[in-house]
Amino acid sequence: MSETVTLFRPCNQAEWDLVVASGCKRWPPRLPIQPIFYPVTNLRYAQEVNAWNVNEYGSGYVTKFEVEKAFMDRYEIKTVGASHNTEWWIPAEDLEELNDHIVGLIEIVESA
Repeated sequence: MSETVTLFRPCNQAEWDLVVASGCKRWPPRLPIQPIFYPVTNLRYAQEVNAWNVNEYGSGYVTKFEVEKAFMDRYEIKTVGASHNTEWWIPAEDLEELNDHIVGLIEIVESA
């Protein structure tokens, strides 16, 4: 089995419904106004971003999933604020390929 990296992603109900429709194996395509897919590197940051989803949509989920490390090594980790605010910037056109490198299922680790 290949080495994996753990990614977290906060999402709202609409996005989660699309993940469920994929069998919890794929993220949905980005909208035209979303040129980048932003999975984050740690639970703490995912929880903070999820609080915005709860404020905006009334609920939100923190998800966790594994991606083959060899694929993720193509992307830099960006710090976008505090030192723990770290995320990968995956161009929208690479999302299908990222989905092909997910190992296992996308799962909810917290909901609010």
